[in-house]
Amino acid sequence: MTKNYVDEIKRYQPQVNEKAVAAIVKHLGIALKSPDASMVSCSSKDELARVRESWLKKKLAMTADDATLDKFIADVCSAMKGDSKKSRVTFYYLLAEKVGKLASLG
Repeated sequence: MTKNYVDEIKRYQPQVNEKAVAAIVKHLGIALKSPDASMVSCSSKDELARVRESWLKKKLAMTADDATLDKFIADVCSAMKGDSKKSRVTFYYLLAEKVGKLASLG
């Protein structure tokens, strides 16, 4: 299962930290079994706020102000704009990489 996520992430980043991918998959757990929960919707303000609060602030322990964190999220949304369905694992990976937190995951 992790292999599929690694291949997906390689579309955006040729060098993938597989331990970080495994940590994200473990963190998300059962949510990945739900088609809706396994995707990120960049058009949903509630969804993006959830990413900011639960992923950036809670899991990655980011303390920057909301506007800064929202900018990071917007940057990843922009990077993935060609995908109508944005994998949550890939989104979280790219976001962790953007904020320099991949090493803390794996």
